[in-house]
Amino acid sequence: MSLFDQILGAAHNHPTVKNMADKLGIDQSVAEKAIAALTDGHQADGDTLEVASAKSGLDQNILSQVMAHVGGEGSLTGFMQLLDQDHDGNPLNDITDMASGLFGKK
Repeated sequence: MSLFDQILGAAHNHPTVKNMADKLGIDQSVAEKAIAALTDGHQADGDTLEVASAKSGLDQNILSQVMAHVGGEGSLTGFMQLLDQDHDGNPLNDITDMASGLFGKK
């Protein structure tokens, strides 16, 4: 499972993401996909919006609106922190644990 898919799963039905989608007037699934793509893109080399758009297929305008709504590129780290359940500064291990738990491999 890719990092994008893991983040997408963790963002699914998250109340913060739903609230943002409602405020922006976009579907929650688009908001979830945008958050996953932006967070993944923020961790990758290159321009965050370009990477996120290529990864998700979403228009850069929508991605830009989502990123602006969450407070800009620097605040994407905040979404990673929302996913960091054990507060060790590394949300990737928590996402991996969530994903492995879904498949009974924990």
